[in-house]
Amino acid sequence: MNAKLATKTIVAIGIGTAVFVILNRFAAIPSGIPNTNIQTSYAFLALMAIVFGPLAGLLIGLIGHALTDFVVWGSVWWSWVVVSAFVGLVIGLFSKSVNIEEGEFGRKQIISFNIGQVVAQGVGWFLLAPILDILIYAEPANKVFVQGLIAGTSNIVTVGVIGTILLLAYAKTRSKSNSLDIEA
Repeated sequence: MNAKLATKTIVAIGIGTAVFVILNRFAAIPSGIPNTNIQTSYAFLALMAIVFGPLAGLLIGLIGHALTDFVVWGSVWWSWVVVSAFVGLVIGLFSKSVNIEEGEFGRKQIISFNIGQVVAQGVGWFLLAPILDILIYAEPANKVFVQGLIAGTSNIVTVGVIGTILLLAYAKTRSKSNSLDIEA
């Protein structure tokens, strides 16, 4: 059972990374702020983190963002890669409170999911990304805090809307634990 779960998670990380890169590359909307786009990929990252857990979320965010940077920009911006990994990890930590595999994603789970994603994105994009940009790349504080604010706000909204819709759709594919009756 453990090996099967590990294989399932590894496959999910591979597929999740590929989809994350594709969404980052082809489904990003320019924000008007330099090097900062509105990304639909974080809604998908949130889905994968909730379904497959914090390790999958961390690795999809880490590898997916690093590959995207390398493919699109020719080099990796590590401060934001670390934040993508952090966001995937923290959202994945909320997977137990959401418990989507039970086929339920009602008001309580939606609220729990969105609290988790707002905390993850807020800490990641409003604090970690700008601080790491300053420490690693000596970027000007006013520039990176504006970029973090735009990235974080747009990711919160994108995940709140698209991520919630994806999780609602996914929950409908799962069997409810009390949906089968035993016949006498």
